[in-house]
Amino acid sequence: MTKVKICGIKTLDAAKTAEKYGADFIGFIFWRKSHRYISPDGAKKIASKIHDSATVGVFVDEDIDEVNRIAEMVGLDYVQLHGHEDSKYAMSLKRPVIKAYRFGDNFNEDEANAFPAQYILIDSFQKGKMGGTGKPFRWSQSAEAIKKIKKPVIMAGGISKDNVEEAISTVHPMGVDVSGSLEVNGEKSPELIKEFLSMVKENNL
Repeated sequence: MTKVKICGIKTLDAAKTAEKYGADFIGFIFWRKSHRYISPDGAKKIASKIHDSATVGVFVDEDIDEVNRIAEMVGLDYVQLHGHEDSKYAMSLKRPVIKAYRFGDNFNEDEANAFPAQYILIDSFQKGKMGGTGKPFRWSQSAEAIKKIKKPVIMAGGISKDNVEEAISTVHPMGVDVSGSLEVNGEKSPELIKEFLSMVKENNL
């Protein structure tokens, strides 16, 4: 069964709903330029109540010491790197790494294979955006390249209940990362989280 990461969590209600209905990962965004940003203190309060889902902190070109500090403070299980971080940077972190690449932004599967990460996340490329675009990338065109990645792959970028089955059947990822399609007026909807997770889990996607 495909694993599910619910990203951009900012409230305990959304986090507990995600946990209850089977989210494998819950993501907190610590990049201040994102409208989904959450303070380390806020994330810590939520993470302390989560026991069944792994917690992930998303960072963009942040100072290494600061990433390690927040990871320890919040109790993160994984650190997701969404900027221009290199292998040396990743090896200085004290948590397992999820490394994000944007398909179409000179994506190279050999580079992804060589990066010291436990998971590789493939997101959509949009010039000037680091992620969270809400737009799918070219799944059929990316399938062959993604197949060459030797590490488990998580797909992100515009995934919703309406296209998740197509995304999974086209690319066959280990997991999917969902955010914008689960929001109402820019905030996570527990009802939409429940609906998405129930659909994926009940249909064994």
